[in-house]
Order: sequence, then structure tokens, then C-alpha cells
Amino acid sequence: MAIRKRVNKNGVTWQVDYRDPQGKRVMKCFPKKADAEAYLGKVTAAKREERYYDVFDVKKESQITFNELADRYVENYRGQKCFSRLKYYLVEEYRTVFGERRLSEIGYLDLETYRNRRKETPTKAGKPRTEATINRELSTLRHMLNKAVEWGMLEQNPFNKGSKLMLKENNHRLRFLNNSEIEALLKACDELKVTSPHLRPIVETALLTGMRRNELLSLKWEQIRNGFIYLTETKSGKARQIPINDRLAEVFKEVRRGNQLKSPHVFCGPDGKRFFEVKRSFASACRKAGIEAFRFHDLRHTFASQLVMRGASLKAVQELLGHASLAMTMRYAHLSHEHLKDSVNLLNNLPSGKEMVNIGLENKTASNPQIANPL
Repeated sequence: MAIRKRVNKNGVTWQVDYRDPQGKRVMKCFPKKADAEAYLGKVTAAKREERYYDVFDVKKESQITFNELADRYVENYRGQKCFSRLKYYLVEEYRTVFGERRLSEIGYLDLETYRNRRKETPTKAGKPRTEATINRELSTLRHMLNKAVEWGMLEQNPFNKGSKLMLKENNHRLRFLNNSEIEALLKACDELKVTSPHLRPIVETALLTGMRRNELLSLKWEQIRNGFIYLTETKSGKARQIPINDRLAEVFKEVRRGNQLKSPHVFCGPDGKRFFEVKRSFASACRKAGIEAFRFHDLRHTFASQLVMRGASLKAVQELLGHASLAMTMRYAHLSHEHLKDSVNLLNNLPSGKEMVNIGLENKTASNPQIANPL
């Protein structure tokens, strides 16, 4: 950077010669030397403090860092139900990768590289990171960058500059219990009654309602009335009602006698505090029952699968599970194939037209004894 005196037919001017943040040479003239010196001082300070938008023809939003976006995102979305359980940790992970980088410098290649590295990085438990896990991470990152565009911090989301980054997920896993496995699991829960008296009613309620774990563990007595369970805070955000059958009514009566209404929550410990997790006790019950590769969420699959195999319509199962669309419920459709035979057999007595043919044959046989009965 320099200041040069220039003399021409129009008089004397003072030229400031410098390079902008992109390396492009810029020359700007001033009629007074003091003005040129003042401008050069602003250029020098802007470069030193990286406030390029103050002097150079650079948009202010292009200087915003990922950390600034992360701070704004946390401030606006920390009230989400899933934030403390998932998004908080994801945002911190993003900070380690993108941190002080300017949002305008994050390109499609950076996102693709991040995805591939995360796929190669095992979880804390040492297990491979699944496609579904990677996609959840990418979804949150994409949402953050979309908000950056909406908040005027970024011109365009780099996710939109290439092909879809989401990985193809394997959603074919459908683990559910058959009748003998259900019986073995409930028996194992009974055997753990001394150390985990809460387990059997929780498991049985899950089998009889298909409720999600959080819906079940946060269930309050005030939600149980008039033969229904009324759920308002659901994953889809839509309220739903689940009918209470005779066996479930007995389970609730037993639980009520046990906790003596010491807590507003249905499932609580001796201190009246609700349960937030039953992972260990449930895993112990599965081991005792000899049931492998089975998660608590699979009780929900068992509820739906058993309903379908007993003839319930997919539409009814969708409403009971609270699925946003029937497409989500169609994973259980194949279970009804064998049971469709009973429905088809209802048409066995449908007129086929052969009745009239048989009547004609009988008349001919009667009038002509030589014609043999074909049946």
C-alpha cells in the first residue's frame, strides 16, 4: 500500500494504491493528501481488524462466521424439545469443524467432506455410524444454513449448490415379538419385580398402546379418562387418543394401587418422581427371556404388527400410532397377506353362475339316463 503524488493538466492529485481482500489491485485518487492519508489509514485498519465491509466493496454478511450463526441458532431454538438431547451436541460438533470460518467460505465440497468423514468416524460406543444418524446430522446443519439465509447472514445455502447429500437409509428393519416371545418377556419382567417393579406395567402398556417411550414415561393420570388415553404432546405435534382395552384397564388399576397417587405421573419410583429411562432393566429382561436384537421402541412395532396380523386395518393402525401419513404405516402391510385369506373366504358363497348349469345337467340326466353325471 502506498500514496503517490500525481501531476497532470488538471492539477495535482494523491493516489492510494492497495489490494482488496480478494487480491485485486485498487487505485483511488484524492484532491488532498490529507484525504488520501485518512483513507489509507481506514484501509489498513479494516484489513487488520478484518472489517472489510467498512471500506471495501464487500457485503457485511459475507464476513459472518459459523460461530456467530451457531450462537444465534442456539438462542432461537434452545426451547425445542429435542434440542438438549440432540441438537446441542450437534451444534458443538459443527463448531469444531467450521468454527471461525466465514459462512460465505463454506462450500458444497466442505459439506460433502464433512459427511464422508462422519460416516467413517465410529460412535462413542465404537459402533459404525449409521446412514440415518448421518442424515439427522446433515438435516440439522442444513436447517442452520437455511436460517442463515433467512436471517440475512448468508446469500445462498451451499447445500443447494450440488446433488442431494443425504444417504440412502436402510428402513427395512422391523423387529417384533411373536406370542411366545411376548409371554417370555413378561415372565422375565416378573422375575425382576424385586429390583424393577415398574418394568412390567411399563412394558405391558407399551405392548397394548404402541406409545412412544417418552409419551409413555411422561404419562399422567389426568390424561387417562373416559376409557381413553389422551396424548397432546406428541412427536408429530398432533393430539391423538388411544382406547384402553380391558387388560390395560387392569394394569392401570394395579399401578394406581401401588403408587397410591403419590405422583401425577402414572409410572414413578418410590419417591414419586417419574422415570426418564428404563434401558438397563429392559435389557436385563430381554436377556432373561433370551430375546436378542430388540429395543424398547420395537414394542411399538410389536403393537402394530400384532394388530395387523389380527385383522386391523392399516388406517386404524396409522391413527393409533400417530403416523403423519399412511406411507409410514405401510411397512406393516406385508404382515396381513396370510390373514387376507380369511377375508377372501367370506366370498365362498358368492353366486358363480354354475348353479344354473348344474340344474340343467340334472334335468338332462333325469330325462336321459345314459348321460353320466360329470361330477
